[in-house]
Amino acid sequence: MNKRTKQILKLVFVIAIVAIIIYTFRDSAGPILKELSTTAPWVVITICGAGVMYNVVEGWINYSFAKQYNPQFTYRMGIESAFYCSFYRVATLGSGAGVAAVYYFNEKGIPVFQGTGMYMVEYAIHKVTIAIFSIIFFLLNFGFMKEHYSEYFNLLIAGYVLTAVIATALLLFCCSKKFHGILLFLVDKLNRKGKFDAQAAMLREQCGILEDAAGMLLTKGKLIASIVAKNLLKFAFCYGIPFVILYREYGLTLLQSWAVTSLAFMLAAVIPSPAGIGSSEFVFTALFTVLVGTGEAGSAALLYRFATFVLPFVIGGVVVLLHKRIDRRIAKRKADKAQQ
Repeated sequence: MNKRTKQILKLVFVIAIVAIIIYTFRDSAGPILKELSTTAPWVVITICGAGVMYNVVEGWINYSFAKQYNPQFTYRMGIESAFYCSFYRVATLGSGAGVAAVYYFNEKGIPVFQGTGMYMVEYAIHKVTIAIFSIIFFLLNFGFMKEHYSEYFNLLIAGYVLTAVIATALLLFCCSKKFHGILLFLVDKLNRKGKFDAQAAMLREQCGILEDAAGMLLTKGKLIASIVAKNLLKFAFCYGIPFVILYREYGLTLLQSWAVTSLAFMLAAVIPSPAGIGSSEFVFTALFTVLVGTGEAGSAALLYRFATFVLPFVIGGVVVLLHKRIDRRIAKRKADKAQQ
């Protein structure tokens, strides 16, 4: 199979995926397009810029981790990997983002077992940082949050507790050998008759991969502190989108936008749903309805979804098509320079 045929097949594959996604989300495509057409151009440009910057910072995080394993991994590759994963996150409704990340890292010289451990550590820090971001801005806006959400305060506290439990479990699963030992002990007790040998072996392998990744990454304090700071920065971009949409008419401040949006996505994360589809919009709309009414909250949710979900997916589709061609061109330029 020649290169041209492979490129055509890849193009057909991407077009087919896009067609499937359009069909899957056909009910929301119309409302999103309507909102885009009735929203001020500067607002659309600003929220799209925020959505792109989220992925740019995500690429910075990927680069910071990946270069620990491969010093030749570049910042451009980091950004490319972020959009690459954005495409497959939507195409597979969330389940394929991790696989896509590991595949991309493997293409760039990071073995599968190292890429898997790195991605899981990165995912755990991502989830923990959402909780940190939400707690910070909940406390900074405590009076505002209490005024508008007092009747839901017990549910919000329960959400924070549940998030803390999940975040703690993720961290333990990523870095604690003792936790792995307890987990494997319990699995062995349940598997006395050998019915789950394959699953137990897979769990042991995953624990080993995570222990290697934790030893490589989590022992570097400055690196982890910088990753947390970068996560906070990327959330600042996307969680500020409702502020851009609503501040003129409803007086929403940036700090309030950060507080309410981060709370929405923290709570949505504990509701089982592929890629946050459905649960994110539901919680987002419910919280903002208290502030601006159902209609405006729904409109803001659609615009938010476009900027953080649809646009990165489209850019990611272009990346999937072109990233190998770009690599070949860069390699050719380097070779030509070396010969001069």
